[in-house]
Amino acid sequence: MIKLVTIIGARPQIIKASAMSRVIKSYFSNGIDEIIIHTGQHYDYNMSEVFFNEMQIPRPFVNLDIKSGSHGGQTAAMLQGLEEILVKTAPDAVMLYGDTNSTLAGSLAASKLFIPVIHIEAGLRSYNKSMPEEINRIVCDHVSTLLFSPTLTGVNNLIKEGFNPGNKPPYTIDNQKVYHCGDVMYDNTLFFSRIAEQKSSIIKDLKLSPEKYILATIHRPNNTDEPERLASLFSALVEITEKYRIPVVLPLHPRTQKLMPEKMDTFFYRQIQNNPLIQITEPVSFLDMILLEKNSRIIITDSGGVQKESYFMKKPSIVLRPETEWVEIAENGAAVIADADKSKITGAFDHFMKTTELTFPPVFGDGHAAEFICTEILKHIIN
Repeated sequence: MIKLVTIIGARPQIIKASAMSRVIKSYFSNGIDEIIIHTGQHYDYNMSEVFFNEMQIPRPFVNLDIKSGSHGGQTAAMLQGLEEILVKTAPDAVMLYGDTNSTLAGSLAASKLFIPVIHIEAGLRSYNKSMPEEINRIVCDHVSTLLFSPTLTGVNNLIKEGFNPGNKPPYTIDNQKVYHCGDVMYDNTLFFSRIAEQKSSIIKDLKLSPEKYILATIHRPNNTDEPERLASLFSALVEITEKYRIPVVLPLHPRTQKLMPEKMDTFFYRQIQNNPLIQITEPVSFLDMILLEKNSRIIITDSGGVQKESYFMKKPSIVLRPETEWVEIAENGAAVIADADKSKITGAFDHFMKTTELTFPPVFGDGHAAEFICTEILKHIIN
């Protein structure tokens, strides 16, 4: 029996971990004993707790309750707490997701204790090191033993950095194994979309008509912290709603909600609040988000996860960042990278409103990534 510690901290990681936990419980419970550690990086009920309830994820063995803070302070607190728990639990491997401070702290704590690291979503690169996430994902990849990339682009990024796809077992931190496995979030979307149709009432509750609204998310610090960028993003949304008379649904991250009145011109902020076509809500559950994505016309986002989910749902997306890790989506024409440029955002929206023939090739796997990952863990992690 392999003892596997899963470290999560942010909302997207909780959702991704549900795919692995579900498969472990259903098919691999005789070979893998999973222990979940929650760093507490996301601690708001709507950003964390609701997902454990809704997605039936096993309760964390412990919650470090770190909460927010500076990058250094938050990461240091996580590193100290995780090291203590890993010493006590003595796992055979540590599984990490994505690129948050929880990922960084988990990779450092495990590797310094000589515990093999398994990185899910390995190889993703924005090639923009001003993003904290870029530093986190690079560090995690380079101390990992098993690296599971959701796309061929991710595999090729790792090869460029010196990883050898031809390595033979046994695999170690110095002799890593790189996989192209597909995306566990695609697994989740297929599994939960049917459940969402049965359990979520969000479309009815918000009085929305399918294919007749925009779904938008804004949460990245460079968009929320810089007044000019924030104003440009919302100015674009206002112009789009006025031109097309189409409503925008904006489930607002608590951080964005807090910063809007501080960073925006008071008059413009009140205009947004009073705009009947801009519907700002609290963060929504994963099932609600799936249904909002599935029924939207176009998705506008600065979230990497939502970009992918828009593709899973065969919806065009406008990316509110200067680059994307999911280059396949943009190269295929299903997404336009607009950054915080108002004219690019509105131009991309005009383009997608006129375009009727988009294609969505299956670049994210077959919906069985989690099963593949578990099988490989059992082959190559020795207890």
